[in-house]
Amino acid sequence: MKKRQVVIKQRRNSYTTTSSSSNVRYIECQKNHAANIGGYAVDGCREFMASGGDDPLTCAACGCHRNFHRREVETEVVCEYSPPNAN
Repeated sequence: MKKRQVVIKQRRNSYTTTSSSSNVRYIECQKNHAANIGGYAVDGCREFMASGGDDPLTCAACGCHRNFHRREVETEVVCEYSPPNAN
């Protein structure tokens, strides 16, 4: 699931347009499968893949909920300046 956010700001006396976009990825699973015995063991799942069944928030590879996967956000900000037209 990709989430994209675009923000455009423009003032009447300003000639600058700013846009921002974010890409969110869920990578390796960090669920501790040995917590009930006092240990630490992860399953080695490298990237979240949404299951095609009833619950799209369950990983098809490891069966864990998406919240157990580390979230990675890539943000890009673009600022454009247009000089005013001289009349």
